[in-house]
Amino acid sequence: MATGFPRRWLLIVSPFIAIFFVYHFYLTPTSQPATQPITQPPVAQNPPAPDHAPGQPKPNPVVGQEKPKVEPPPVEFASKEELCGNLPHDMDDVLVVLKTGATEALEKVPVHLRTTLQCVPHFAIFSDYEETINGVRTQNVIRNVKPNTLQNEPEFGFYHRLQKVGREGLTEAEWGDHTNGPLGKVNNPGWKLDKWKFLPMVDKAFETMPKAKWFIFLEADTYIVWQNVITWLAHLDWNRPYYLGSPMQIGDMLFAYGGAGIILSQNAVQQLHGYTASKQEDLERMTAGEWAGDCALARALGDLQIPLTWAWPMMLTSRPWELDHFSEGYGRQPWCYPVVSYHHMTEEDIDLMWHFDRGFFKSGKNALLLHGDVFRKLIHDQSLRQLDEWDNLAGTVIDFAAPTEPSLQACAEVCARNSECLQYTFNKNDRVCKHSATAMRGIPSPGTQSGWMQFRIKKLLKSFQSSCGQVEYIFE
Repeated sequence: MATGFPRRWLLIVSPFIAIFFVYHFYLTPTSQPATQPITQPPVAQNPPAPDHAPGQPKPNPVVGQEKPKVEPPPVEFASKEELCGNLPHDMDDVLVVLKTGATEALEKVPVHLRTTLQCVPHFAIFSDYEETINGVRTQNVIRNVKPNTLQNEPEFGFYHRLQKVGREGLTEAEWGDHTNGPLGKVNNPGWKLDKWKFLPMVDKAFETMPKAKWFIFLEADTYIVWQNVITWLAHLDWNRPYYLGSPMQIGDMLFAYGGAGIILSQNAVQQLHGYTASKQEDLERMTAGEWAGDCALARALGDLQIPLTWAWPMMLTSRPWELDHFSEGYGRQPWCYPVVSYHHMTEEDIDLMWHFDRGFFKSGKNALLLHGDVFRKLIHDQSLRQLDEWDNLAGTVIDFAAPTEPSLQACAEVCARNSECLQYTFNKNDRVCKHSATAMRGIPSPGTQSGWMQFRIKKLLKSFQSSCGQVEYIFE
């Protein structure tokens, strides 16, 4: 049974964690996982033969022009009952809250209504604007903020205008850009307003379904594997004050990162509901001083002595294509853990994962979807081929000894001679070669070419195939 890190360790490295998390999770759209270092051998005049399967051709460094696309196996469902299985029954005591805002809702909510929310019997969409999207009404949770706060805090200037003129009346400046900077999306008024939704949405969730045993809060670019989360929560007592999420830290404050999803037990929500009713003005003053609403929520829970249960790697701050499935993080190795959530998921990602998810569970033979299953069946089997305009997130820069000129060919050959190298990238613009001792799919990147040592990855997969003696869970 996995547990969180000792607090003594946390105090020692918290300043470094704060800097790392703020930059990689709030200020960039994706986070680049760390890779294991690789010792770079000198380039010899007569290099040894590359490591490849006997009787198979040597690794081909020429990158194909095919655009990368992962396609899940086609799965047909005769009815909604077949699509959802037991999920509607198993989730009957769960309320799911999708948090969004006017500047993104029309773009990001519809995919959830046709995929992830189809099998959820009780859900609500909380926003800063009331409207109907594909037949579902959004609820304006900002209305619960005190009038004095609404009048005095600068973030609400955008909110008041939105209520007056509607989405169609917003100016280009009010829409803002979506580029992350040192302090977040500073030109996006909707992003700056978002921090005010966290505490009100918990209150509203409790009022919506006060007898729910669990409350699951997700954002519009979050994907959750319902089968896994319900199996996990069945091991936990909803009468205890649980606060589950992927850890992030700003200064001395440890909190659950909203993009990975936040899960609260009824006990925790009930306590917070009573606390906010008596301390709303104090909590709104506290929120005004924070720039992250998920951090403000954690401070309120901290006042109630409800600590965060670190749920990484079950709940993730990135997409599956950016996870290092083979290396440890926070003392945990992802392979044998069930997947609960991913973040920064595009509409295409959500569609893909939903069809893969439902197909995986359709036979009834699979009780849990582990990270190892995602890598084997969705990443390795579908997409690890040589690609152009693609970065597989290899992280170790390779320097070439004269007279060798940096090139894709040279990058691939040096990787082939190093038994620890599993993948390589070459950026044509800055002529930089990178290697990695782990394997990831990665992200689109103009000017970058990627390749993988397939035979070595298959050997690695074989070694991991029987590594899950038991499923790893996080309970405390």
